[in-house]
Amino acid sequence: MIGKVTKGASFFHCISYCLEDKMELTEAMKGQLTRIDNLQHKDRAEVLEYNKCFGDKFELAEQFRDVQKLSKWVEKPVLHLSFRLAPGDSLTRQQFIEIGREAAKEFDVADHQYICILHKDTQQQHIHIVANRVGFDGKVAKDGNSYKRMATLCRRLEKQYNLQQILSPRAFLSPEDRLLPRHDIRRDRLRKDIQRVLREVDQFSEFEKKMTGLGYKVIKGRGISFIDDKKVKIKGSEVGFSLMKIEKILALKQVLALSQKESSAGQQPGAGSSSTTPSRRLTLNPVPLSAGTKTQFIAALISKLLEPVPQMGGGVPYELTEEYKKKKKKKRPSL
Repeated sequence: MIGKVTKGASFFHCISYCLEDKMELTEAMKGQLTRIDNLQHKDRAEVLEYNKCFGDKFELAEQFRDVQKLSKWVEKPVLHLSFRLAPGDSLTRQQFIEIGREAAKEFDVADHQYICILHKDTQQQHIHIVANRVGFDGKVAKDGNSYKRMATLCRRLEKQYNLQQILSPRAFLSPEDRLLPRHDIRRDRLRKDIQRVLREVDQFSEFEKKMTGLGYKVIKGRGISFIDDKKVKIKGSEVGFSLMKIEKILALKQVLALSQKESSAGQQPGAGSSSTTPSRRLTLNPVPLSAGTKTQFIAALISKLLEPVPQMGGGVPYELTEEYKKKKKKKRPSL
């Protein structure tokens, strides 16, 4: 079981996200996805329990805000908890309700307003809990050690419901376990999506359009970044595809298409104006090659560039390396 805990300022936005379908999906897309993966993308949210509140997203947000006003000092009154089961695990509706209540007790909001929601649009079952950190007595639930409390709760629930045990958050692992590289599903998915799209297109505009169609927002500047449907921003260089590498692959694909055209037309490689070269940055092998050999060489180079690049240092975060520790120990010179 993987648990997450966050705080926020807007009850309406948090409740809306938990109760509504994904905004980027049209009705037709929801139906198509349901036929493909047999999951429920339309009306994906089921409220398992209302605690000291009721109604739709507008009524709930208004009720939560009314109680929030009992505290003059709280800046982030929204407590958002989520619990996702590991692949292969499954729980009943009643068991999820019990987990919601256990979580409310752990985070001192059992007597506060909260709703527990089950989402049905993912392979792994998961629930969301939206709670008011402000109680009816005006006191605010304590939020100290929230990540550690979440990790402890997940380990206890895994044993209680005979679920697969998932390692605690990295900050609470032993020093040896912290050095193990993390398996980031989000980055893996982005890397595979970039690879697939680069195999299909040879223009950056087409690449950007297809990535947008997959749910990413593409940000191009000195480098390139991608924002997924969860608003998480990932640099292309973090998944092995910097802007320079992407542009190089696309330029090579244009040269490959030109080379194949020359080969089929019986032209000599390099014939024609130099202005036909798709990218000025690209420098080809100066040694004269036959059209067939040239095509094979470029195709092999593209294939090599599309291979995933392992992270430096075996995936160990820089903050855990010896170099970082030594730098941290260095004292600043006194003035």
